[in-house]
Amino acid sequence: MIKVKVLEDTGNSVTLQLEGIDRSYANAVRRFCISEVPSMAIDDVVILENSSVLYDEILAHRLGMVPIKTDLERYNLPEECDCGNPLGCHKCRVLFVLDAKGKEKVTVVTSGDLVSEDREVRPVSETIPLVKLAFGQSVKLEAYARLGRGKEHAKWQPCTVAALTDGKTEGTFNLMVESAGGFPARQVVLKAIELLEKKLNEIQVAVGAAK
Repeated sequence: MIKVKVLEDTGNSVTLQLEGIDRSYANAVRRFCISEVPSMAIDDVVILENSSVLYDEILAHRLGMVPIKTDLERYNLPEECDCGNPLGCHKCRVLFVLDAKGKEKVTVVTSGDLVSEDREVRPVSETIPLVKLAFGQSVKLEAYARLGRGKEHAKWQPCTVAALTDGKTEGTFNLMVESAGGFPARQVVLKAIELLEKKLNEIQVAVGAAK
């Protein structure tokens, strides 16, 4: 019989003790936490103005790596959205706007300067530095965030750590997951298990239908 005990749950990280489960299945959950659970990240950036010292590509990359609060209930993966629009819609993307100008002293533009069209989908932290602007320099852009998976790019990994270690007693394993901040670590694990179960069911159906 499978037994699960919560050793620690701080919201941002969770450690579970697993008993009665094969290591391969426990490791599959760990891998799904990293590569299969969707999270929100900026993917498309339209630069309207950029007179900063950073190239457009570097600025866009920095924006992509900013952790974003994620709502898996209200947003769809682009490939699963019924809009059929390659540019996306309000159900599968979120618009962010950045309009910053340098002042007399050097201005540090941060993630908190990004204005989201959805108050619930916003940077995890408002203090992540994006670019420094000197007097007269400016950055104006539109950025579009969407759901994606860690197997596509690291910016969509919902957790910073997912580790499986041997427990203190024989036949037990400890699964430790630390969230990137998009949503709680416990939710990452639950979603990973849900997706793993779905994948196994699909394989079962495919095998049963094979001739």
